[in-house]
Amino acid sequence: MAETTYVFNADGLIMGRLASTVAELLLKAAREDRDDKVIIINAEKAIVSGRPRSVLNTYKAKYELNHPRKGPFFPRMPDMILKRTVRGMLPYQSKSSGRRALRNLRVVIQCPSHLESDLPEGHEHGDDSKIRRALPERFILLGDISANLGAPTHRWNGGEQ
Repeated sequence: MAETTYVFNADGLIMGRLASTVAELLLKAAREDRDDKVIIINAEKAIVSGRPRSVLNTYKAKYELNHPRKGPFFPRMPDMILKRTVRGMLPYQSKSSGRRALRNLRVVIQCPSHLESDLPEGHEHGDDSKIRRALPERFILLGDISANLGAPTHRWNGGEQ
């Protein structure tokens, strides 16, 4: 079977819409016994709609809910927040198709060098036509949420703190 790797660019996409599209694509492939993979690039540029202060308070409350050693563990980095969002839309604890779908997901900060220009063979751009919309009136970038949680921003700001 030919496996396909779909590449989604999260730049300017609403995180929830992107996550639900990716989860549906991965779950459908896992249930049909295919190993289609998904790579999401530029995770720090995904947007979360809503009032920035309200969104920051929500994520801060989620992050502070945990115990440093016992959990539940909530990530600070934008790639892990986005992956956790997709994980929340998959039945990864109860079904093997959900675990398989989660294994086939990769989320990265910025754009890896091998995906910058033309995509390699076996890779294609994911269809984001249904989720690409005009920017909402109020939103905040996922990178800004991570910076507020205390993540090391030099990983996506090019050395700036």
